[in-house]
Amino acid sequence: MLSLAASRSFWEFRNERFKYQNYQDMRAMIFAIEEINSNPDLLPNITLGFHIFDTCTGTRRAAEGIFWILSGGQGSIPNFRCHKVPPLAGIIGDSGSTRSILMAQMLGLYRYPQISYFATSSLLSDRIQFPSFFRTVPSDVFQSRGLAQLVSYFNWTWVGLLAADNDYGQEAIRATKMEILRAGACVAFVESILISRTDRNAPHLTRVIAESNANAVVVFSSDLTFLPVVEELLRRNVTGKSWVASESWSTSGLLSKEEFWSVLQGTVGFAIHSGPIPRFREFLNDSNPIKTPDDNFMMAFWEQNFGCKWERPGTQLPNGTRHCTGQESFGSTFSSFNVLGGTYNVYIAVYAFSWALQDVLTRRQKGCPKSSGRCIDYLVLQPWEVLHSMKSVNFRTKEDKDMYFDSNGDVPALYDIVNWQMSSQGTIQHVKVGSYDASARPGHTFMANTTAIQWAKGNTQVPLSICSQSCSPGFRKAAIRGVPACCFQCVPCPQGEISNHTDSIDCLRCPWDQLPSVQKDRCLPKTIEFLSYEEPLGAALVATSVTSSTIPIGVLGLFSHYRATPIIRANNYPLSCLLLVSLSLCFLCSLAFIGYPHPEKCLLRQVAFGMVFALCVSCVLAKTVIVVIAFKATKPRSRLKNWTGTNVSYIVIGLSVFIQLCLCLTWLSSSPPFPEHNIQTQPGIIIVECNEGSPNAFWCMLGYLSVLASISFIFAFLARQLPTNFNEAKFITFSMLAFLSVWLSYIPASLSARGKYTVAMEVFAILSSTWALLVCIFAPKCFIILYRPELNTKDNLMGRGRKNKTKKIQLLMVTSE
Repeated sequence: MLSLAASRSFWEFRNERFKYQNYQDMRAMIFAIEEINSNPDLLPNITLGFHIFDTCTGTRRAAEGIFWILSGGQGSIPNFRCHKVPPLAGIIGDSGSTRSILMAQMLGLYRYPQISYFATSSLLSDRIQFPSFFRTVPSDVFQSRGLAQLVSYFNWTWVGLLAADNDYGQEAIRATKMEILRAGACVAFVESILISRTDRNAPHLTRVIAESNANAVVVFSSDLTFLPVVEELLRRNVTGKSWVASESWSTSGLLSKEEFWSVLQGTVGFAIHSGPIPRFREFLNDSNPIKTPDDNFMMAFWEQNFGCKWERPGTQLPNGTRHCTGQESFGSTFSSFNVLGGTYNVYIAVYAFSWALQDVLTRRQKGCPKSSGRCIDYLVLQPWEVLHSMKSVNFRTKEDKDMYFDSNGDVPALYDIVNWQMSSQGTIQHVKVGSYDASARPGHTFMANTTAIQWAKGNTQVPLSICSQSCSPGFRKAAIRGVPACCFQCVPCPQGEISNHTDSIDCLRCPWDQLPSVQKDRCLPKTIEFLSYEEPLGAALVATSVTSSTIPIGVLGLFSHYRATPIIRANNYPLSCLLLVSLSLCFLCSLAFIGYPHPEKCLLRQVAFGMVFALCVSCVLAKTVIVVIAFKATKPRSRLKNWTGTNVSYIVIGLSVFIQLCLCLTWLSSSPPFPEHNIQTQPGIIIVECNEGSPNAFWCMLGYLSVLASISFIFAFLARQLPTNFNEAKFITFSMLAFLSVWLSYIPASLSARGKYTVAMEVFAILSSTWALLVCIFAPKCFIILYRPELNTKDNLMGRGRKNKTKKIQLLMVTSE
């Protein structure tokens, strides 16, 4: 016969509450042992027995129990086995981490294997300190990661932590806090449930929980330890909190009572994964103290469950006390029974020991021939042998899952996520709403059905647990000194920046071609501005330019029709035609400044303007020079007679235009104009304009035109003493004066204008200066031709009775022809 020892807490010695859960765990152990003993394939011809010791949730009782079991079950004498008992295969227990640590330290010295079914402290994974410890429940390391994922899954960023001040609670809360902070959430408070105090420090804890704005509270504690805190919360009517339960109380029957429903309603927690134990309910219903009169635990359970007392020798029950008979019926006690994680883990632990023993005995039998007498005591096992087999044990459970221990003595982490809900019968149920499987592939470890969860106060929406309200788009989070990062204030984004999602840490600048909206939550395309054909200003300028360009052509037709008349012949008809064509081109060149400034348009528009106006002004200059030379050449012995031919005008025009051409070619080759997007002039508007490349080259070109106009003005001014009936120099003087006035006015106007109005100003200057030349030079001649034809005679041009001037007129007419 081989035996297993179990250490459990059936009574909590401070308040003498019988723990149904641990009694159920004990019955699961007995059930598993009986099931194995009746199984011919597992440990054949071997009978398993058991010893059970109640630690009463105390470390002193746990140490006493270990010595009692190791000494033979009848005394506590360290290092001695005083009574002959069946070989001890190992220890199952304890349920608490603190007691398990104490037991593991002593059992590790003797290399006795120990399997806990509920001790989850991560300290127990240290194989150096606890070389013989195993467990069928996952380590708190996995639970801490899972709870942190649960907090993140529900978008809780402000969480309170509550833990018992023992190894289990403090180690778990430390790991959970680290995982929560790593996930980006913050901890509102960390408080300990003081086990050393009768009230568990419940008044202080209740005050902290009630005053905190954290709605989610994670609790690492046993149900008995947490009970006084729940009672204090109920007394002070602290409700509406979202409780997150660790596996030690997430399925607690002690707390799942209707009286605590207002406080714990909607609790969500991690529960130890449970599996099927066939026929276990029938086994529980078949329990009866009459069949096992020495089972004190069953008698205590019977008294607690049926509210009666057993008669014991030497004791007298008070009057009115109900006597236990053993005939009481369980009725519905186990009718809605569900196998809880702890119970299932006890069941699995017994099987783990059985398979390890099977491996040890199989190896011994193979090494010992039946004919050899030295193998007769093959049942005398050494604890280290069982420990060695425990490390490699691997078997399939009844739910067809692999069961094994890793190098730290831990099993694969698997949790059920449960939610406390009220059934239609008015009882509290622990409904499975998800799972956490640490061995699953990434992205599938945590699964939960949010719609199936019922929260506090009957809410179906996930409650908020945040320190500060989320910052809407257009704002950013600003840290508050001295408080965690989850507590912040929302400040508007600075001018020119946006935030386009909730809880932005930083504001972003919009791209150069966009600007923030009024709400600063998105970037909007900037208005693109240029002098277009479609807008009224552009359309008006285009119409004016095209219409104006037809006037010189009309005048040219008029001159062509009346070219034989004296006034046309006297004004150098070929030069006048060239001037009229250039004036028409001046009107048309303004069209290059209207419309989208493409690269080729930017490259040519100022050059075209400069060349056309150079031709126009040089024609005027040539006319002026010819007039001056014609009148100066009449003086005796004047050398200017040789310069009165028509070639002089073409030389003046060609030379003037060539110099302008050289300036433009130098400009285009060194720093040509190009289109650019100006975002500096007017905030929020992109001005598409032509950058002149070299402003100096532009002003040199414009300055050269001014020089030509100034020379023409000077020559015309010198010729102002011409005969009254033929005084073209006077008209040229007025035209050059108007031309120069327009462009001198353009300089300050262009510097003060912005965007498309700068271009419009230049177009207006082109049109105005061209009209000035056209009107001042050709309007008087057209008036005479059309309305005063009597003045368009040779006699009128010569001036009757003015013989002293006849020769001058004749010379001028000959020169013009």
